[in-house]
This record gives sequence, C-alpha cells and structure tokens, in this order.
Amino acid sequence: MTAPAEVVTELARRGETLATAESLTAGQLAGTVADVPGASAVLRGGLIVYAVDLKASLAGVDERLLAEHGPVHPEVARQLARGARERCGATWALATTGVAGPQPHGGQPAGTVYVGLAGPEVLLAERLALPGDRAAVRSGTVAAALDLLLRSLPAA
Repeated sequence: MTAPAEVVTELARRGETLATAESLTAGQLAGTVADVPGASAVLRGGLIVYAVDLKASLAGVDERLLAEHGPVHPEVARQLARGARERCGATWALATTGVAGPQPHGGQPAGTVYVGLAGPEVLLAERLALPGDRAAVRSGTVAAALDLLLRSLPAA
C-alpha cells in the first residue's frame, strides 16, 4: 500500500506536479495528498466532477462517451486524467470514477472503480473491484490511485 508521503517525496524529488479529477472520491484523493507536509510543492489542484455533466464541462470528457457508456468506464477515467493534467498544468494527473455503493449504478456493481493516470507519454486506466462499504471503496480507490502513480513513474 502506497503512503501519500511517498508520492509527495518522489514527485518533489523529480520536480514534478500532480492534479486530480475526482468523481466517487469527491476530493478525498487530493485531500489525502494535501495532508502530507510539503504537498504544496507538488499538488497543483483538482476537479471534483461528481455530477456527470461536470465530467464533460470541467474535465473535457467526450459527451458522446458519457451518453453511450456512462461515467464508469475506462476511457472516461483516461479522459478525466488527461483533462485534469491539461487544465491544472500538472506533470501527472490521477482520476477516479466508479460506484461506491451500496447500490449498483448504471448496471455496474458497487465497488467497480476505474482509476485513470495521465502523464508524460502515459495515459492509462486500471479497473478495480473493491469490497466493503462506501467508505472502504472510496479509501481503497485513493490508495490504489496513489499506488498506480508510483508504479507508473519512469525510473529517474
């Protein structure tokens, strides 16, 4: 499990920055990073795009994609991350979209999450199937997003 301090330390060492676009985590990811002393050196900001229409208007997610597949989709996660990276002027961006539960949403079971990552030469999404209640799904998403970022950083 990646500690947020590891992300802050590594990005600061590299002189790189981070932004977020958050749906189901609603700011929890950025807040977790901001809790680390020294986070201001790396955290540029973020977009809270809980409502579907804000995913398009604030983060630039293709409206046709949202209409056809809904917000819980790997391409939505990738576009959210790319949009946050561009709009916040960050080196890296993480995005979260999914179903925290307790009920399924849009045909997706609770715990279905996509985490997106955008960075230099990187644009990807990772699917998660997280157990537990809303709080567990949301905190598991934050931990998985931070882990994805650290695993994806090129050797420096």
